[in-house]
Formats: sequence, structure tokens, C-alpha cells
Amino acid sequence: MSKTIAVIPGDGIGPEIMTATLRVLDALDCGLAYDFVDAGMVALDRHGDLLPKATLDKIAEHKVALKGPLTTPIGGGFTSINVTLRRHFDLYANVRPAISFPGTKARFENIDIITVRENTEGAYLAEGQVLSEDGETATSMIRNTRKGSTRIVRYAFEMAVKKGRKKVTAVHKANIMKTSSGLFLNVAREVAKEYPQIEFNEMIVDNTCMQLVMRPEQFDVIVTTNLFGDILSDLCAGLVGGLGLAPGDNIGEHAAIFEAVHGSAPDIAGKGIANPCALLLAAADMLDHLGMVDKGNRLRAAIRDTMANDRDSVTPDLGGKGSTESFGEAIARRVKG
Repeated sequence: MSKTIAVIPGDGIGPEIMTATLRVLDALDCGLAYDFVDAGMVALDRHGDLLPKATLDKIAEHKVALKGPLTTPIGGGFTSINVTLRRHFDLYANVRPAISFPGTKARFENIDIITVRENTEGAYLAEGQVLSEDGETATSMIRNTRKGSTRIVRYAFEMAVKKGRKKVTAVHKANIMKTSSGLFLNVAREVAKEYPQIEFNEMIVDNTCMQLVMRPEQFDVIVTTNLFGDILSDLCAGLVGGLGLAPGDNIGEHAAIFEAVHGSAPDIAGKGIANPCALLLAAADMLDHLGMVDKGNRLRAAIRDTMANDRDSVTPDLGGKGSTESFGEAIARRVKG
């Protein structure tokens, strides 16, 4: 049985890492068909729109998309493409795994933390932004809802159960932001009671940052609001070697978009040295989402094996001598078994 997914190659290094990723997916024999669509600067050049309606329609049709990094022009009133996609499809859960891999320059080993970030409300949306006429006072509103808090916390607990995780930590600032963060924390406490098999912990965000750097092994699944999740997920990526190993999953009830979290890196585009791992790991998460958990695990194992045992094939950012193509080919050989 075949499944068609929307594929957005992206800008900068996007097409290169997407080519490597699709080669590996083909080697896995996943039965996937690809419907290529445009977004970002490529779409602006071809269609006069950063995010054409045809692209949105294809994502809605296939319900799953694999996305390379996109560039949103600075200034000119352009809205972030990623934010637009999340709002359009109500992709309320942003899932960011941080897993240690061999051969990196990370400061820690054996990190395995998943950050589940609320994706549609909170401070990050910067509602009601106002700058006073004299330019002296800036105001922005934080809006959290019971519905939004409930569904993200429940998603985190359901994911913990499904993946055999032991602990969920709700991260907040309810000691100061008593209404917006307080509502989230109260909801987290309520939902946690429904999952007695999962250990529940709550932690203030500033302490969480310190604890992640000092004793990251105490964390398993982190669930938090939008802005805190944006910061913490990048901090966790730093624990395992950076954004080159950071996939991002954006999940909603009717669609899911899987992406490399890093940028389009125009400075190295076309040089053939871009690391495809973040997009490959996002593809592994996509396979999990599509019910192909065994194939997702095979892909992660092949990445790990390549990084540990085939240093000549990995890209220079990981200390190797290889290229995007050689890295992808080495992983593709291993997934075939």
C-alpha cells in the first residue's frame, strides 16, 4: 500500500538534504510517493507568493508533509512561513526530540529528551503588539487557553505512554505569571492525574535551564508553552551537538509537517557539505507517525551506525570528510540491511 506525502524541498541547502533524505526513504522501501510543492523564496520567484494556495491544498490533501528549511525575507511585511503553516493547519504540538549520537562534539552522552511545545498560542504569537507614539513603551499580550493547554499536555502524556516514557515535566513561570502560566500549570496538574503510570514533575523555567545544563539525565519528556518551548528545545539541541541533529514535528488533528529545524544556510548551499541528519531524523519521526515504527527505528539506527563507523562518509560539521551525498548513500546502504 502506497502513501503520498507532500514534499517541500525548501531554500538554500534544502534541495540537497531533501534529495539525500528521499534516497534513504526509497532504500527503506516505505511505499511512499512524493508530491513536490513550493514554498519560501523558490515559491516567491515562481509564483509570486511565499506560500501558494496550491501548496496548502496539497498538504491538506495528503495530510503529511516533509519540509526542508525555508527562508522568510526580512522586512517587507512578510510573515514567518512556519508560523503561517502552524496556524493554517492548527498544528498545535511541536515535538522536538534531542538524542545523543556518536561522533559529535556534544558535551553530554546518552541524552534522550523530547520537548513538547504548544505551538498556537502564548507569548510567542505576540498578540496585541503596540508601540507607544513616543516610542518609549512596547506592549504585547500573552494568551493561554484551557483548551490549548489541555490538548498539549494530554498529547505529551499520550506520547509518553505510547513511547514507553517514564516521566513528564511541565515547565512554567506560574510563580510570577500567575494567570497565563498559572492556567497552564493547573491544567497540567489536572491532566497528570489521568496518567498515574507516568511520573509527573513541575519545574520553573529558569531552574529548568540550569538543571538541563547540570543534570540533563533527569529529564524525559518536557511539556511547556510556546515561548518557553522555543527556547528549551534549542537548549536541548545544544546538549546533543546543535541544530544539525534537531528534527521538528508539527502535529495537528488533520495534518502533520515534519522538518529540519535549522535554517537554509545559504552560505554553504550548492557546496555539497550540508548535514542531512536533521531532515532524516524528521523523516524517521514521520515514519513513526505513519505507523511504520520499525522503519523509523531502522533509519535512526542506520544514522547512528554511519556516524560511529563510517567517518569518511559523514559531513565536515560532524568531523568527517564526506559530503551530503556520501552521507546519504552510506545511510541508505545500511537501511537496506
